[in-house]
Order: sequence, then structure tokens, then C-alpha cells
Amino acid sequence: MELRNINDANKYIQANKSRLNLQYRLKYHLMGEYGWINDPNGFIYYKDNYHLFYQHNPYDAVWGPMHWGHAISKDLVKWTYLPIALVPGDDFDKDGCFSGSAIEKDDMLCLLYTGHIYTGPDKSKNYKQVQNLAYSKDGINFVKYSKNPVIGEKQIPEEASKKDFRDPKVFKNGQYYYMMLGSNDGKGHGQVLLYKSTNLKDWDFVNILARGNENTGYNWECPDLFELQGKYVLMVSTEHIKTRGNDFNSTHSSIYFIGDLDINKGIFKFDIDGYQQIDYGFDFYAPQTTSDKLGRRLMVAWMDMWGEVMPTQERGHNWAGAMTLPREILMVNSKLYFRPIKEIENYRKNHYKLINLKIDGEKNLDTYGDCYELEVEFEGGKAEEFGLKIRKGDNEETILSYKRDESLFIFDRNESGIGPKGERKINVALKNNKLKLRVFVDVSSVEIFINDGEKVMSGCHFSN
Repeated sequence: MELRNINDANKYIQANKSRLNLQYRLKYHLMGEYGWINDPNGFIYYKDNYHLFYQHNPYDAVWGPMHWGHAISKDLVKWTYLPIALVPGDDFDKDGCFSGSAIEKDDMLCLLYTGHIYTGPDKSKNYKQVQNLAYSKDGINFVKYSKNPVIGEKQIPEEASKKDFRDPKVFKNGQYYYMMLGSNDGKGHGQVLLYKSTNLKDWDFVNILARGNENTGYNWECPDLFELQGKYVLMVSTEHIKTRGNDFNSTHSSIYFIGDLDINKGIFKFDIDGYQQIDYGFDFYAPQTTSDKLGRRLMVAWMDMWGEVMPTQERGHNWAGAMTLPREILMVNSKLYFRPIKEIENYRKNHYKLINLKIDGEKNLDTYGDCYELEVEFEGGKAEEFGLKIRKGDNEETILSYKRDESLFIFDRNESGIGPKGERKINVALKNNKLKLRVFVDVSSVEIFINDGEKVMSGCHFSN
């Protein structure tokens, strides 16, 4: 399709959003106002608002020429849409404004993003990627830097792919701004490249910050780096990661390493085999983090997955994709825990409470709905298996179960209605013979926080 400008895109959304089918639209998660969304971008706390940008096709509910959608929030739950921030079409981003990040500089909100350019007829192979800068004085209207790209093809090191070179995450350390880029070595191993700058415009290559191996995916995307309790955490989203037991059963996954950072040498020191899955469910990719005025490290991700069937596309609902509920990241015993943001508790209502409920077989609860939070603590007793059935109807159900003999928690959506099927399993130990769950159901999504965030599972499910 012919690319259009920001005004055209915004007008199209306003003229067409009445065409949305609301059957599966979420109530307390961020989606696009119309059309397709994927990766979160530019997640930042700026001038008393949380800003979240996102990969966006405002014209259709399919992946297409990537724009940057934009929304703001005071509490990370209730979001207000702002005008689209970036539209492709310049020489340095003519086929897509791909993922990136935001940083504040000189009271301005600055966006660093990847420009995607096709170089031949085979769009899966013939492309190049460069890094660009845009900035805003009001946090709403953005101007692209006149001398883009700020990092071009000639600044890609020899040991890196000349095509896959994207998703800048920018942070400041001392006098320098640093940019991480997702990449691979052209030999089947993902890696992260590091650059530095004093002004966000002129960048020098520092080093290959981290390298994967044959197990950790052939390409790394959406890198993120932050400090917690004196240790550094590197997050990457990996393409075609190898399965490891019950872990990494999606083709693509998001993982983290904990290690030490030598910023002067541009080296992240970590155990290559010590990686952990961030979310063990079906639909979670491209997480991005930020810190806020409370000192929290917050994370949000795309709650869908490449290659999966998306019923809202198939049924012509004119939208696809959503963000996860934002989560706070904590370090507990040298592992990451992920917990729902505290603000979500302000939206609780219609409280339904049961205490000391004894269950032998199945028990139906006198409550229903498609948008709720469950807080459950199971005393396992001697039961071999126990759990919950949610969104249960005459011919469908989503099952969350625990098998004691295997210390195994199972998220089963084989009978969840329409859409993708399957199971995801994780090993979780009971705590004093107890299992704690916080489950967030929102029309067509479910997010399960196990044992205070020790493990998390997210997935879409579409009830008839």
C-alpha cells in the first residue's frame, strides 16, 4: 500500500475505529486503537506520565509498514491514546519504523529506532537496517533528525550480520549514552552490539556486549539491560531457541541472564548456560523495561506470538495484539520474580471471597465473568492433582492444574474455544505444601503469577 503521513494515519484511525468488533477486546490491557500492534517501544516515565509506544499498523489488523503508536498513563492501567509518533517513508525508514527505545535529554523526549529498508524483490532476504533519532519538546509531536541515520551499515562490525541489526535500547552511564542492538554473527548465534555517544547523534562502536551459543537462538532481538541489587540483568528475545525440557516450547522466546557489566570494555560477563525464561506461557515476546520515580524496575511485553493463529484477524475484527499487564521485576535469591503492578489493585470491585473451602472432586463456584482477578492459595493436602478451570462453558474450559508427583504446573488451553491450542508446563515446588496463584483474566487473555511471581505464564484464549 502507498505510505501516508501522520495526519493521514490518525484520520484513518478516527474514521474507522467504529468498525472494531469488540467481542474479544480487552478491558484493562493496552491495545492499538485500531489495527495491528506488536512490540512495546519507548517505555519511559517522562514528565509525570508513563509513555508507551508500540509497533503499529494503523490501516489493517496484520503486520505491515510499521508505525509507532503512542499512549500515556498515570497508573499503567488506564491508558490515553496520543497521535501516532512515527510514520515510515523517509529514505532511512521507508519500509518501516521498527522497534526502539526512549530517553530524556535536555528536557526533550528522544526516540531511537530502527529504519527498515527493502533492497530487493525478496523481502524476507533483501533488506537493510539502520538506526535513527527523533525528538520532541512536548512528548507528543516528534521530529526526525535531519542527518539520520545516526548509525549506518558501515558501523556494523565484521563479526555481525549486515542485515539483522535492530531494536536499539539506549541508557546513560556517566558522561556517555550507550546503545545496545540485537544482532547475530551470521553463523546461527544471537548477540548484542554496544555503541556509545555523548549526544545521541554521533556513535562509536564499543564491543560485542554478549554472545549466545547454539542453544540460545540464531538471532537476538529487543535487548534490555538494567541493574538490580548490584547485579546486571540482560534480557533478549530469541528467534528459534532450542527446547530445554519443559522450557522454550514456543519457537521464539524471551530470556534473561544475570551477570556483571564492564561498561568501559563493553563486556557483559555471564554464564552462557545460566539463562532463564521470562514468561513460561504461550504469548509473550519483546519485553521492554523502564524505571519510574518510585525506583521500580517495570516491564511490559507483547502478549501474542509470531506464527500463531489470531482469531481477531481471521474473523475480521479489525484489531490484533495487546500488551501484557505491566509487571514489577524483583531479585529474589539471584533469580528474577515478576509481580503485577500494585496499581491494578485500585480497580478491584465486586469482591467474592471463600475461606477454608474443602474440595473433593470438582466444585463449581457461584461466580462468573470474563474480566477478573483471582487470588488463590491451595493447601495441597495429599491430593495428586488440583487446580482451577476458568472460562468454563458447556463445551470449553481453560485448565490451570498442578501435579504433585512431578512438581508440575500446567496451563492447558486445548479446550479453550477457538484459536491456538496446546499446553505449557513448568516445574514449581510447593511452599509448605501450598501453591499461591494470582490469575488475571481479561476477556481473551490470561496471566498467571505463581508463588508470588516465581514463575509467570501468559496466553490468549478465545471463548466462543
